[in-house]
This record gives sequence, C-alpha cells and structure tokens, in this order.
Amino acid sequence: FFLTGANVGFMPVGNMLGELIGQLPYNWIIVPIGMLLGYFIVAAEPAVHVLNRQVAEMTEGAIPQKAMSLSLSIGVAISVGLSMLRVLTGLPIMWLLGPGYGMALLLSFFVPPVFTAIAFDSGGVASGPMTATFLLPLAMGLCISVGGNVAQDAFGVVAMVAMTPLITIQILGVVYQYQERKKDKEEMLAEPVKVLPLEAYGDADIIEL
Repeated sequence: FFLTGANVGFMPVGNMLGELIGQLPYNWIIVPIGMLLGYFIVAAEPAVHVLNRQVAEMTEGAIPQKAMSLSLSIGVAISVGLSMLRVLTGLPIMWLLGPGYGMALLLSFFVPPVFTAIAFDSGGVASGPMTATFLLPLAMGLCISVGGNVAQDAFGVVAMVAMTPLITIQILGVVYQYQERKKDKEEMLAEPVKVLPLEAYGDADIIEL
C-alpha cells in the first residue's frame, strides 16, 4: 500500500510542482522549497525510524534518536538544495559528488569507526522510496520547465541525497568525540588528589618521590 501510494500519488505531484515552479519568473525559489521538502521528507522514510531506533539501542543512548534525525534532515536538505541549484545552472554533478565523497572519506579517518559505519548506512536509508518517488520527479519537472537536459541535469538527486548524510553523521561523530574528551578531562580535573601521610610510604617510595 505504501509503495502504491508513493508511485501513484507522489510522482505525478512532484512532477507537476516542478513544472509549475520552473515556469515562475523567480524559479530560484525552488532551492529553498526543495531544502524544506528535503528536511521534512526524511521523517516520512520508514527505514530512517528503524535505523535511528537501532542506533540508539546499540549505543545505549550515546547517540540519541533526535541527534540522528536532525543530522539526516540537515544532510538531505542540503543535498536537495544543491540538486535544485544544479538543475537551474546546469552544473556538472561530478563537481559536487567528487568533493563531497572526498570529504566523507577524509572524515572517516578522524571519527570513531561506529560513526563511519552508521553514516554509510544512513546514506542508503535516506535515499529510500519517498526520495525516489517525489524529489526525483520534482527535479525532472523543473528541468523540463526550464528547458534543461533531463538525462544530465535532473538525475543525480538520489546520489546527492545518499552523499550528504555521510558528511553530516560523521560531523556528528566529531562533535561527539570532542564532547567525550572534554567530559573525561573535566572529570580528571575534578577528581580530588589523595595525599597520604608520610608514614604511609616506605623507604623505596620516599626515595622515588
């Protein structure tokens, strides 16, 4: 039922919205609209909720569901905004995918391995049926309306959506790692130093001191 509704309802609506907005004299407004749609469409992906719950359970709450959801939403919003901008300007997709995946791979050397694994899983989860059946037709409708090349400019939305969560989740890992180190340092500084009386030390301990 879910897939039938997505295919029958979302694809025509997305295509129609893209064509209508593309015909406006201020069609650049599709960029913030696309970002807003991308931000909230993650909440409609069933697999995202499953991933968030499993991550929270496996990490025993160290990575809360709210932080995961926010990171995914921000990542998808950025990717959809860049995709809409690419349709309007005809920017080659490799100019975005190359630096993006390069940054994702670079971050993997500086974050805990668990965040890298979660990030690469979340990229596939975020680009689920809702993204493919609504955002892709939206880009195709916009591309047709502005007279672009559908095969070159409209496609690539799913690749962009799969890329940005890799970056945002790993940035979350960097923040998490920094907070943990800061917390450990504060605990070490707050721990009182026990000073024993001189009689408690032996001759060897006194010489060493």
